[in-house]
Amino acid sequence: MNFLLVLAIAVVLVALAFAGLAIKLLVEKKGQFPNLHIGANEHMKARGVTCAQTFDKIEQAKARRELTFKELTLIKDEPGSC
Repeated sequence: MNFLLVLAIAVVLVALAFAGLAIKLLVEKKGQFPNLHIGANEHMKARGVTCAQTFDKIEQAKARRELTFKELTLIKDEPGSC
């Protein structure tokens, strides 16, 4: 009997938490959860701090720009060659 009472109280508390979140989403103007990502923080942007995924994407883009295969040739043109 004691276990059922504790379980019922836990279920009611979890239900109240979900109801509170749902009401908050409905009442707020934008109706979205706040963006807590590091990239969305203006102070972190000003200091140049990014998350690991964003930093990795930036570095991969830099590496792709450095690799330009159109400029590669098999034979170098040397002065005096035919």
